[in-house]
Amino acid sequence: MAIDKIQQLLGDQAESLLNHTCKISRDQLHLPGGDFVDRIFAQTNRSPQVLRSLQALYGTGRLANTGYMSILPVDQGIEHSAGASFAPNPIYFDGENIVKLAIEGGCNAVATTYGVLASVSRKYAHKIPFVVKINHNEFLSYPNKYDQVMFGSVEEAWNLGAVAVGATIYFGSEESARQIQEVAAAFERAHELGMATILWCYLRNPGFKKDGVDYHAAADLTSQANHLGVTIQADIIKQKLPVNNGGYNATGHGKTHPKVYSELSSDHPIDLCRYQVANCYMGRMGLINSGGESKGASDLAEAVATAVINKRAGGQGLISGRKAFQKPLNEGVALLNAIQDVYLSNEVTIA
Repeated sequence: MAIDKIQQLLGDQAESLLNHTCKISRDQLHLPGGDFVDRIFAQTNRSPQVLRSLQALYGTGRLANTGYMSILPVDQGIEHSAGASFAPNPIYFDGENIVKLAIEGGCNAVATTYGVLASVSRKYAHKIPFVVKINHNEFLSYPNKYDQVMFGSVEEAWNLGAVAVGATIYFGSEESARQIQEVAAAFERAHELGMATILWCYLRNPGFKKDGVDYHAAADLTSQANHLGVTIQADIIKQKLPVNNGGYNATGHGKTHPKVYSELSSDHPIDLCRYQVANCYMGRMGLINSGGESKGASDLAEAVATAVINKRAGGQGLISGRKAFQKPLNEGVALLNAIQDVYLSNEVTIA
């Protein structure tokens, strides 16, 4: 995709998004690049087997060996229900089509459930990196509850050919302490077996809504979730794109500092995302932002804008699901390719 097409999709946001300079200098970041595993991870405690798994993630698909990632995540059938997720495009009730979409779309990896990956393991484990999502929140229980529970073992993920495991922690929830302990232990075991680790660092607490404003995607709160995630040795952090800031100030819990808002960030979306990157050890652990729900005709423009914000902030890519799989296959592939084109474009630079 040429830069003029990117500008067209960005519309009125083009000037602001493509020319912004961040408050936190890019010189302080560990930026993505084709040598990222050698330059960053080879200096860590990660074993040679983990390095090989990480390189498989960074070295597959259209973004291979760029330091950027495009991952297809399809685990929504557990929480949102299979009907709500796949009725718009019923071919994805068959998990093989999820894997096919990731391959056809040029993704670095496919992230989905034990069941989906196990059902096609021998056919595809050597063709695209598998990321097994090992815990979920399920909404069949009545009344609904909000808790991430383990659906299987790390050994099972390894046995079906996964190069990485993914997990979610609902930071800020009543259950978060248990989830932190469970996921930390699972990540330790995954590293022992040679797999990489990806953490969905999500917030969940009704107290994060204050005076009619929802701070579940506030830059300061999500960034602290990122910091907790890299503390338990997540290799890659998945986080929602920030939509506002000042969650700590609004809720009056925890601690923050005035310079977070005056010197380290602003209300510009790239500054907000840059603060998320800063809390991933200044980019030593990659930040990938989620693509969000499908809204129909605006999906392509929204996906490209999110990719521009993430890339210019110093992030490492997008993990976008519903915008891709709730469409016909060719349209899903086109959307994934458009996201990837942003990361392949030399004219979309680090802010």
